[in-house]
Amino acid sequence: MGRGKLRIYLGAAPGVGKTYAMLSEGHRRAERGTDVVVAFVEHHGRERTRTMLAGLQQVPRRELAYRDAVFTEMDVDAVLARRPAIALVDELAHTNVPGSRNPRRWQDVEELLRAGIDVVSTVNIQHLESLGDVVESITGVRQRETVPDEVVRRADQIELVDMSPQALRRRMAHGNIYQPDKVDAALSNYFRPGNLTALRELALLWTADRADEYLRQYRGEHGIRSTWQARERIVVGLTGGPEGRTLIRRAARLAEKGAGGEVLAVYVARSDGLTAASPKELAVQRTLVEDLGGTFHHVIGDSVPEALLEFARGVNATQIVLGSSRRRPWQYVFGPGVGMTVARESGPDLDVHIVTHDEVAKGRGLPVSRKARLSRTRIIAGWVVGVVLPTLLALLLTHVDTDLGLANDMLLFLALTVAAALLGGLVPALASAAFCSLLLNWFFTPPLHRLTVSDPKNILAIGVFFAVAASVASVVDLAARRTHQAARLRAESEVLSFLAGSVLRGETTLDALLERVRETFAMESVALLERDGEVEPWTPAASVGPHPAERPEDADVDMPVGEHMALALSGRVLPAEDRRVLGAFAAQAAVVLDRQRLVGEAERARELAEGNRIRTALLAAVSHDLRTPLAGIKASVSSLRSDDVEWSEEDRAELLAGIEDGADRLDHLVGNLLDMSRLQTGTVTPLIREIDVDEVVPMALGGVPEGSVELDIPETLPMVAVDPGLLERAVANVVENAVKYSPAGTPVHVKASALGGRVEVRVVDRGPGVPDEAKDRIFAPFQRYGDAPRGAGVGLGLAVARGFTEAIGGSLGAEDTPGGGLTMVLSLPAVTRDRDASRAAVEDDVVAR
Repeated sequence: MGRGKLRIYLGAAPGVGKTYAMLSEGHRRAERGTDVVVAFVEHHGRERTRTMLAGLQQVPRRELAYRDAVFTEMDVDAVLARRPAIALVDELAHTNVPGSRNPRRWQDVEELLRAGIDVVSTVNIQHLESLGDVVESITGVRQRETVPDEVVRRADQIELVDMSPQALRRRMAHGNIYQPDKVDAALSNYFRPGNLTALRELALLWTADRADEYLRQYRGEHGIRSTWQARERIVVGLTGGPEGRTLIRRAARLAEKGAGGEVLAVYVARSDGLTAASPKELAVQRTLVEDLGGTFHHVIGDSVPEALLEFARGVNATQIVLGSSRRRPWQYVFGPGVGMTVARESGPDLDVHIVTHDEVAKGRGLPVSRKARLSRTRIIAGWVVGVVLPTLLALLLTHVDTDLGLANDMLLFLALTVAAALLGGLVPALASAAFCSLLLNWFFTPPLHRLTVSDPKNILAIGVFFAVAASVASVVDLAARRTHQAARLRAESEVLSFLAGSVLRGETTLDALLERVRETFAMESVALLERDGEVEPWTPAASVGPHPAERPEDADVDMPVGEHMALALSGRVLPAEDRRVLGAFAAQAAVVLDRQRLVGEAERARELAEGNRIRTALLAAVSHDLRTPLAGIKASVSSLRSDDVEWSEEDRAELLAGIEDGADRLDHLVGNLLDMSRLQTGTVTPLIREIDVDEVVPMALGGVPEGSVELDIPETLPMVAVDPGLLERAVANVVENAVKYSPAGTPVHVKASALGGRVEVRVVDRGPGVPDEAKDRIFAPFQRYGDAPRGAGVGLGLAVARGFTEAIGGSLGAEDTPGGGLTMVLSLPAVTRDRDASRAAVEDDVVAR
């Protein structure tokens, strides 16, 4: 019996139509005569989904009792006994109620597949296990129900169900996804346009990567090396020269012409590490390509054309963009150049674009050699010119009936010796001088064909010839060495200048600097180690690359920085001349580390300064706002104690009420001041426990007039993990602030709802509202909107409320109320129960649906 096939409808968010598409596919299969059953589909009260279920046979669900409640799950045994050709199973990431056959629904699906039953299922992108952290960073909601990526990747078919954020929000507003009481909360939080756009992009990229994976697998299985132009991937070859920016912009324009075009900028460095490229220019080009939506890659290879083509074919690129050569015309003697070589060897599957620029034929300069010597190619050319050509010249002169004279013959051989010196340096030139002297002696000085010289003048001429040839060779070789040394020092100075400038400007982090070290010297890993004393163990301050050294003695290269710090490099042993540059890197790394620590100390100093500002404002509040109720209390008490006035009972009651009111105001102000002091000093210690929101919120309304607040808190909300006392104080401050600014006769609405793993308490007023630019400022201590106090207060209520809310793991923010006013949103962490233990909590998880 063969394994069944799995088809998955993948969506970016709840409500895009996955279940509808799955049921439509079921109807199509059933109309063609296929045996299709609905193993499990939850319509969530959506009318259209309920309508699509009609006409399809549904396997009865299994009922399970758990915690005094009855839940229904897919009956795997019943489906296996029924043995349909296709089973429709909704919500692949669902967690089953304890007592089920398997803990997770995807495990139920695996059983059906092993039994040979084809399965059609649904899942949202946020439920993929590998994307949990990404989705949480986008939406602020941690998914409790996930499915392993491998389960989805093994599917025989994956179909993306897509919908624009605007269309999805319209569906939500029309009540086609959630119940009306949850629509406002969903639109204001999870279903914000930015969240939906990011999730949609995530789904599209994941699906595209899946398609690429299928394509790579197929090409690998069939041994296909040629490029398949299914997607435009444009590789830009960079040399580190100024023309790179032009090439990147040109490649970006090419990518824009094709849907889904991708730009990959590649810099190929020689395997010997330091290169002639300007690190500053490469950094600028890296930033440019990333700003244009591409990626920057740094690869190492001895042959630039081979490395470039290998990279392009490895990423299935379709085009390569290169710049016209900066060589001068005479430099083509040494080879056709990178552009021509890549164009010749690219084959029919890669298009090569040669882009003109302002630096064409202006020269590239000499490459930097690691040992300040000529390249192997030039040395070989020097030997050929110094040995082979003199032999050919001697044969030519002896077989041509022309008597040029010994002086002219010597000049011809001297020209070849000088050419050998220019190309190959000192050793080939000296060998050429000696060899040419022997040829002159053998072929051109009497007696011929003997290594003797009869005429003393000829002896002098040959000696002078050898001396001149050796001198010229020495001078040329010295000049070549000095030129290469100068070029190397220039490259080193550019590296050091860029490092110093970036560190002084604060643009380089320690990790980025260590990554620069690793790339510059072609190392596998780099670590900055430090210790407190000579006998203390080494600890890593930062590291990049795999398996960094834990001690300097374990590294291939170590560079001490002071007495208790060292830079450790692993990968290969560096020559001694590179340690000068490495020492500069190590010193810069120490500077960056010190700078980061100083920044931390500066941040702590800023916090102390902020505390001092708070204390100053506190003194101002004590001197003004606290004295006002005290003055009222003292005046009322003095009046009551006065013997000059006979107070009526009504007057006495009014004065006593004023005293009580002033005392209440004073108690409230002092309470807020003490709370803010606790927040500033970090002495707030929440006592977290599980509690229902409807137990806390009503207790927070004791300080507002009766009838000024309307509550709407369902009893079915999940419990929250908070400190009840701190939550009560936070809600009380927010509600009192809303009542203070709400128009007379217009109650404040306090309602709560569940959204994902959070419970939201929304305090809605119809007051004047707050402009967007002031929404964050109203939560600052001692701030009152417009600096116009309305009633008693020192501007601490909302600051204390936010501080307490954040202390218990929640958040407090302000939004505009539709139709005018301000809505305060307290987002609280719902109780994270065992996923196998709470079907009710899963039902309230909006995002899971």
